[in-house]
Amino acid sequence: MYDLVIIGGGPGGYNCAIRAGQLGLKTAIIEKRGKLGGTCLNVGCIPSKALLHASEYYEAASKTFPSMGVRVTGLSLDLPQMLKQKDDSVDGLTKGVEFLMKKNKVDYIKGAGRIVSAGSVEVTAIDGAKQTLEAKNIVIATGSVPTDLAGIAVDEEQVVTSTGALSLPEVPGRMVVVGAGVIGLELGSVWRRLGAEVTVVEFFDRITPGMDSEISTAFQRVLKKQGMKFELGHKVAGVEKTGGGLLVSIEPAKGGGARVLEADVVLVAIGRKPFTTNLGLENVGVRFDQRGFIETSHFKTNVEGIYAIGDCTHGPMLAHKAEEEGIAVAQALAGKWSHVNYDVIPNVIYTDPEVASVGKSEEELKAAGVEYKIGKFSFMANSRARTNHETEGLVKVLEDAASKRVVGVHMVGSGVGEMIGEICVAMEFGASAEDIARTCHAHPTMSEAIREAAKGVDGWTMQA
Repeated sequence: MYDLVIIGGGPGGYNCAIRAGQLGLKTAIIEKRGKLGGTCLNVGCIPSKALLHASEYYEAASKTFPSMGVRVTGLSLDLPQMLKQKDDSVDGLTKGVEFLMKKNKVDYIKGAGRIVSAGSVEVTAIDGAKQTLEAKNIVIATGSVPTDLAGIAVDEEQVVTSTGALSLPEVPGRMVVVGAGVIGLELGSVWRRLGAEVTVVEFFDRITPGMDSEISTAFQRVLKKQGMKFELGHKVAGVEKTGGGLLVSIEPAKGGGARVLEADVVLVAIGRKPFTTNLGLENVGVRFDQRGFIETSHFKTNVEGIYAIGDCTHGPMLAHKAEEEGIAVAQALAGKWSHVNYDVIPNVIYTDPEVASVGKSEEELKAAGVEYKIGKFSFMANSRARTNHETEGLVKVLEDAASKRVVGVHMVGSGVGEMIGEICVAMEFGASAEDIARTCHAHPTMSEAIREAAKGVDGWTMQA
């Protein structure tokens, strides 16, 4: 009898297992992929960052190095090696997670888990062998999968999801990306740097829907300057394979005549949907909505002893959100604190420059009728950004006028994904913009832009 059985070995599941093991709970984790880490580690966050980093080096060598006095001759792309170093990173990390299971005395079981009854999970191994695990508690952490585009057949060769886009055997001449969200823009930017002509088709009239609109506009401006093309307010009506490639039919979202874009590869990146099929939820009556999201209250489903976390539940589909929930569930089962502050979940787009945000956007504050103050600072006026030739972007700080607490920060700029952590700490401690403005920052650093933007909330920006 286990104290806890976890179905799904992604960031939510494996972090839940580690913390449960640390707390002395007898724990098992089930993963059908054959490797721990879930989508994030195997075909998502980690491999995409490996390609983003490598492709940034490649483009910098040809476009940025000469202006800094570094001349490179004979520059060429070794795509097989670039893909290999990506795979090596993934392999090392998945083995590392497996070691952490052993270290924390968690039983790792390879196979597909299915709930038979409250307290009982059947596991079907790859070879078809079955076993049943008895558990006091069950955590569903099965994550998500790419959303299908109606009428478009994905073959992961010419028409690909994020999975196929991570392993293209050659650089496509022309790539059409369907969806201007995080995944589409990240992977589109990888292949653009490596030589592809990239066109992004987005149903809405702006990229990154849901992001603070000022930041979204600034971000798109940078991407267009880099060579990425956009067809906003359009939808893909069909993809036809021809002898020489693909014909992508697009038409205005509000109605109108269709046009055809030629492409060698189409990346479908219109979002992700929860993976909750074939889990036996109907056997125990676990409730989920029409889109497949499991309904929870403080991680608990409607069935006693069954919990759900991560992408298969409501909320942002982010690895670190799932991780926080996994830790919180383990804590709860051990009788300890189990809170997740959903107002302080950062979001990062790992393009170059990066985009990072946490908290409320200006549009959300307006819609809620919240009076707010705003401070902004451009990286163009930041000394480290100037010396590094990384002046694109800005920092935007939003403060609740009544409580004088920072309620949102949004940034476009080099390395802002690392800088957003400072804001998360500040917001967890209820900091005001003045608190940030009066905190000494090292000079010269990119993070000084945060301090200057915070000063701007109260009207005393000094460096611009």
